[in-house]
Amino acid sequence: MNELIPAFDWHRVMVAPWTEDLALFGWIGLMGFLVTAACGLVGNYLILRRMALMGDAVSHSVLPGLVIAFLVSGSRGTWPMFLGALAAGVVTTLLIEAIHRRTRVKQDAAIGIAFSTLFAIGVLLTSIYSQQIDLDAECVLYGEIAFVPLEPFVEWGAAVLGPVSLVRMAGVLMFVVIIIVAFYKELLVASFDDGLSRAMGINPAWVHHGLMALLSIVVVSAFEAVGAILVIAMLILPGATASLLTQRLSRMHFIAVGHAALSAWWGVSLGVWLDCSIGAAMVVMGAVLFSLVWAFTSWSSRRSGRRTAINAGEMKHESA
Repeated sequence: MNELIPAFDWHRVMVAPWTEDLALFGWIGLMGFLVTAACGLVGNYLILRRMALMGDAVSHSVLPGLVIAFLVSGSRGTWPMFLGALAAGVVTTLLIEAIHRRTRVKQDAAIGIAFSTLFAIGVLLTSIYSQQIDLDAECVLYGEIAFVPLEPFVEWGAAVLGPVSLVRMAGVLMFVVIIIVAFYKELLVASFDDGLSRAMGINPAWVHHGLMALLSIVVVSAFEAVGAILVIAMLILPGATASLLTQRLSRMHFIAVGHAALSAWWGVSLGVWLDCSIGAAMVVMGAVLFSLVWAFTSWSSRRSGRRTAINAGEMKHESA
């Protein structure tokens, strides 16, 4: 057993990454927090709209957008990749709606058809133009957050802001927060009731497409860190955990950010302990947090139900 699981050294796992090796793991942990927080804030709306699979769809279907953007621009620069992913995300949304509304196919089946088809097109394009495309398929799928400290650092005057992808992810998180604050009412109403939204002069279709565009931006920004597969978990786990604890959207956002901080912190420690992928370790710790909250809320619900039954029994006994 000891050969399979390394011995747990408290100082090496819990202390050294944040003291002696802070210059390395500090950037990794901060990047994990930024990715999970941005994904969690957008993911809250996917949970409310019962569209968790939409994150899966967009995260896979942006691949052809990335490939076409590279073929057209000949660059892996930020803007071509963003625009390619954004266009692919919008096309995915329109395709899912077209299949769902104009056929008898249910929405979950429409999502499966759209994302698997677009992802297959992306794989085909990558294979056909493999001599011209400088895209690492493994990086797109799995990412590598441990490479973040090795990237060129962004400087602003005499200040060092951090690795370039971390600064970009910080900008994306700030953009997500600004959008949520600016359009909080529109996003809230359109997520719960389309009829009320129209009565209030809010077009739910525009809100939906705007949210999908924001989702595409977050997903493609997270590719380099955690890849297309793990980003799905980061979109869903914070919101799913928050929804177990509260039904108020504003509180869900704060809980999702707290979930992101704990996932990043514990994920780095788990990755150091087991010497494994830190991105995957963050997702595992996010799932552990969800499981703990699930167990707590189930225990609390049963205890509350038992207490209610006892009180009802006592009242019946006294009245008799």
